Amino acid sequence: MKNRFFGEIGGRFGFGCMRLPMRGEAVDREQFGKMVDAFLDAGLNYFDTAQVYLGGQSEMALRACLTSRYPRERFVLTDKLSGSCFRTQEDIRPFFRSQLEACGVEYFDFYLMHAQNAKNYETYKACRAYETAFALKKEGKIRHVGISFHDSAETLDRILTEYPEIECVQIQFNYADYDDPIVQSRRVYKTAVKHGKPVIIMEPVKGGRLAELPEEAQRRFEALGGGSSASYALRFAAGFENVMMVLSGMSTLGQMEENLSFMAEPVPLNEAEQSAVAEAREIFRRQGLIACTACRYCVDGCPKQIPIPDLFGCMNAVTRCDPADHEAVYAKLTEGKGKASDCVKCGACERICPQHLPVRKLLQRIAWALE
Repeated sequence: MKNRFFGEIGGRFGFGCMRLPMRGEAVDREQFGKMVDAFLDAGLNYFDTAQVYLGGQSEMALRACLTSRYPRERFVLTDKLSGSCFRTQEDIRPFFRSQLEACGVEYFDFYLMHAQNAKNYETYKACRAYETAFALKKEGKIRHVGISFHDSAETLDRILTEYPEIECVQIQFNYADYDDPIVQSRRVYKTAVKHGKPVIIMEPVKGGRLAELPEEAQRRFEALGGGSSASYALRFAAGFENVMMVLSGMSTLGQMEENLSFMAEPVPLNEAEQSAVAEAREIFRRQGLIACTACRYCVDGCPKQIPIPDLFGCMNAVTRCDPADHEAVYAKLTEGKGKASDCVKCGACERICPQHLPVRKLLQRIAWALE
């Protein structure tokens, strides 16, 4: 089934390569290769990566498991220009060439200005990053230029007004964030629609948190007679008319096979399923969990090497009253790394957090609770 927005894409389900299968600190390339094969065999072909994913391992793993094993016409590859990878306009082209080499390709099908918000957009403008990407498109090194976005609807409106050549917008979108006043999924989506830009969905399962719901919400889905919690989250995202692609960051072959069973040709939610999703949303929100999606952007820049997403996960387990020795779990997570109380409050984590979390205050709370 061809994508209705871009004919070279098969279907509307994409493989997000930020949460790949791991063996210790390295990508499990054997399992990843099997996942690539299963994905392509299902008639799908859209892969999404960035240099900052997995400390540079994502691009290299794609070269080993995808681009060196399949002809170029079998796959559609998206990469990104991340703000941490350039300081001047002159830095952009050498970095771009290094990405082509890392991925083992001569061009990218899609190239996105990464994690755009009101602050870093000014840097991209000053360095003429958009103009450089459009020039690379004219040279045949990029087929389509887009953005990934984490900010308000007003900021997106400004970007799309100033750069109407942008061809697509990647946004965080899931039923938990749909009317969230910070993420603004619904408003951001409608802004993209207003400008006639097809939408790529990231975090449809909110970093996996919508796959492990409270028992009350899980029972509501089970009463429908089939389907996992993740399946309803993914189908919710796929059910919007202007969505060209729903990405999933799958980290096991089992997750891949399950998702392919309903996302190779996704069916929109019916009325009963929509009602169940609405109830699950309210149950999920009542938990009051830290809204971290474990993207890990905050980890590399932390001067104290605090495993922030892992500590947030531990604190969320405390909030949910999960049966575990949380202090022992916390000690294991911080072994050889920084603890929450080691935070020097530099704010680097907050400047890069796509969820706009008050990370420093949350770490204080975690230190009080678990140290």
